[in-house]
Amino acid sequence: MENIYHSVRLDDEKCQGCTNCIKRCPTQAIRVRGKKAYIISDRCIDCGECIRVCPHHAKYATTDHFNEILKFKYRIALPAPSLYGQFNNLDNVDYVLTGLRKMGFDDVVEVSKGAEFVSDATRKMLELGVLKKPVISSACPAVLRLIRTRFPNLIGNILPLLTPMDFTARLAREQAKQKTGLSDEEIGVFFISPCPAKQTAIKNPLCYDEQSINGAFAIKDIYPVLLQTMDKLQPDELEPLNDSGIIGVGWASSGGEAAGLLKERYLAADGIENIINVLEELEDEKLNDLDFIELNCCTGGCVGGVLTVENPYVAKARIQRLRKFMPVSCNSLPEAFNLDALGWTKEVRPSPAMKLADNVLKAMRLMTELKEIEQSLPGLDCGICGAPSCRALADDIVRGYAEKSDCVFSALRGRDGDDGWLPAPFRADVHPRPPATDDYAHDFERAFLHQKENEPPKE
Repeated sequence: MENIYHSVRLDDEKCQGCTNCIKRCPTQAIRVRGKKAYIISDRCIDCGECIRVCPHHAKYATTDHFNEILKFKYRIALPAPSLYGQFNNLDNVDYVLTGLRKMGFDDVVEVSKGAEFVSDATRKMLELGVLKKPVISSACPAVLRLIRTRFPNLIGNILPLLTPMDFTARLAREQAKQKTGLSDEEIGVFFISPCPAKQTAIKNPLCYDEQSINGAFAIKDIYPVLLQTMDKLQPDELEPLNDSGIIGVGWASSGGEAAGLLKERYLAADGIENIINVLEELEDEKLNDLDFIELNCCTGGCVGGVLTVENPYVAKARIQRLRKFMPVSCNSLPEAFNLDALGWTKEVRPSPAMKLADNVLKAMRLMTELKEIEQSLPGLDCGICGAPSCRALADDIVRGYAEKSDCVFSALRGRDGDDGWLPAPFRADVHPRPPATDDYAHDFERAFLHQKENEPPKE
């Protein structure tokens, strides 16, 4: 099992063991045992889907406390472009950026600025033909972890470039060192995040060894204080901090990154179930006519992250309005820029989370046993056993984490035809059904005529 940091956590006191979360987890990383859910660490990708669906708010995301900035002499804020979609009637990004300065940051560097550099680098690499197509965006860290866990054969298609968050952090840190003469230890760089996956990527990066970001704050935690600060700003107090355009800010919502490549053969999908469908088709080689695929785990893109405050569709509409007042782009790489400086420094490897065994022969034997157990189960995928599906229960059984008797249907099968103990949907004979007829047109006509006969006369 990998020893990794996770920002998605479980509050045992709030958990009711309701099984809502086990059905929505894309990597089947949650089980319910002893009336409580628990998260299998090496399968969790920190997508936040369990936070979104838990009716008891038992899942939550950990981010850094704002007082962390006090540990540094020079403090830099990196606002995600999705932050701009949280504010109504925003027509000037400098209100947000100046507000962050007023909150205690010495400098503010937009992640949308870094996004424009990454877009430019991606365009250049596509033109050079050095990428395996279709290229999969590496911007969403939850998608990256999903691929290495469930679709390891697609790792070679992932864009091997730093994310805008990481590139902006490195850029901001270098500029701060040149400006102030301070050391790395004296400069604090903090990302304002829309989702827990970004926090996990900061604490436990997959693609490089050195991290330039010191911490992350949730948008929902920053928002109330920032909104009050912005309300007090006068027009003459605004600082000209905005340094990005339509392409960079467009990364906030689904399709923005792909559109910034100025290519026609691309696909953009958002929402965990939709991206799994896309990855399955890509694995089956059904999408080879595309150049680029943009995938976001959150609905609507980063504006739909669980650490935001606004409805993702409302936030997306606000981003679209805001972009009308911006130039196309404010940043591009120099002609002589070495693209390797934007590349990964560490190879992404498949996750061992789904492996049954390291030994091939043992894994094959366990897989045969798994299939036999799965066929003996009822195939209802009801979740009563605490696993998300019958196959997941069979997997737990061969690993030694569950027993076949955990399935209530298998444990009580063969009661001489007596199924009164079963819930109503699973009984062979329950309440009488209402009468049905195949003559729907006749029924509709009769109802229509009855209504006309009982209508009051028109004046």
